[in-house]
Amino acid sequence: MNKSPMLLDVVKVKVKPNYQLWLEFENGEWRTFDMNPFLEKGVFRQLQDSRLFSAAHVDYGTVVWPGGIDMAPETLYDLSQPIDRANYQSQYII
Repeated sequence: MNKSPMLLDVVKVKVKPNYQLWLEFENGEWRTFDMNPFLEKGVFRQLQDSRLFSAAHVDYGTVVWPGGIDMAPETLYDLSQPIDRANYQSQYII
């Protein structure tokens, strides 16, 4: 698990299949976050509705969904994996 060196804001989110989020942080780093482990917990259960999950957007430096659902940016960073943009650029639009 990576530890964020400081609190980094999320500046862009892209919803991907299988409850994955691609996140761009304010330092320019792209990371992928798997929401699956959270979908059976508390308020995140609502995100099993793929339409609601797809409504993810950035507000106040983190990912939010309708209904006041959000995830702390430090959690998003610490539990995510780096994306090698060079490998993904040719197959996906980031």
